[in-house]
Amino acid sequence: MSKAGLIVPTPAEMPASAQMFKLLNGFMATQVLHAAADLRLADHLADGARTADEIAALEGSHSATTYRLMRACVSLGLLVHEGDGRFTLTPMGQLLRTGVDGSLHDMAMVMGSPGHWLPWGRLTDAIRKGESQAKEALGMTLFEHFAANPAEGAAFVAGLKPLNEPVLNEAPRVIDTAGVSLAVDVGGGVGDLLQRLMLANPELRGLVLDLPAVVEAAREEMDRAGLGDRFSGLAGDFFESIPQADMYLVKFVLHDWDDDSCVRILRNCRAAATPDARLLVVETILDDDWTPDATMMDLNMLALVNGQERDLASFDALFAASGWKRTALHRMKSPYSVIELRTAQ
Repeated sequence: MSKAGLIVPTPAEMPASAQMFKLLNGFMATQVLHAAADLRLADHLADGARTADEIAALEGSHSATTYRLMRACVSLGLLVHEGDGRFTLTPMGQLLRTGVDGSLHDMAMVMGSPGHWLPWGRLTDAIRKGESQAKEALGMTLFEHFAANPAEGAAFVAGLKPLNEPVLNEAPRVIDTAGVSLAVDVGGGVGDLLQRLMLANPELRGLVLDLPAVVEAAREEMDRAGLGDRFSGLAGDFFESIPQADMYLVKFVLHDWDDDSCVRILRNCRAAATPDARLLVVETILDDDWTPDATMMDLNMLALVNGQERDLASFDALFAASGWKRTALHRMKSPYSVIELRTAQ
């Protein structure tokens, strides 16, 4: 492959040592992206080319080192150097803008911040000991860290939104809410999945069960969507109790927890469920085709929260232990699936 008259090898053509070196340097790219997001490079370049000096003046940063950061961003495909020290955005660099559809700015902020960065530095210890070392790295659990650092916590919640879009777009197609009176989104955050289902079904009422601050954010989101009259928010702990409903949504919750904790959540749903209730679990299912997205997320769960991604047999074991049985499996855009459950008799 040629570029500017040079021959640039593709990854498949690179020697093994060069490929390994590229992997070893992965942490550097994460921090470059974090710095670029923190200095809002993409926002500053959204209307056209600027120099490092101009951006440094806007951000109060050092001109020479800002230039070096922007030069690194060129090497990663985020920026283009137009000459005379002026830089512009590439399509990939556009994803670091704030307030645009598909923005990954918040996720870039999160991945390079202490909540993710420090626990990952103890991954070897987590593997040796068989449990997350987040408390040792942060002095508290990840979710306690987010509560103590609300800006980072808010960025984490916002950063998940574009990553959830493939699931949210397909959910109304695979989740049948006909005849459902009340759907409870267990640990549902701002209720993005519940919102899509309520928009698709004007008869559906919804409730989000989550922490107080999150529930308030969910109310605001539902009001903005014009669903406030059919929505309720309940501040609570899904390890303690869950309100009665005829449908439960458990999206990207089980992978945060160990098996015993998952069984406890599912049993609480079972105890509150109406006789014909259904439970919809939305998760990644680890198949024999081990993609980097799935296997890296599995280790992410170990490093951060002592959770894990699971294969279908492992999910079935959790369901059997908590009084549910799998009745359907809906594959969505890889690697996500909806597992449909009914109460075991």
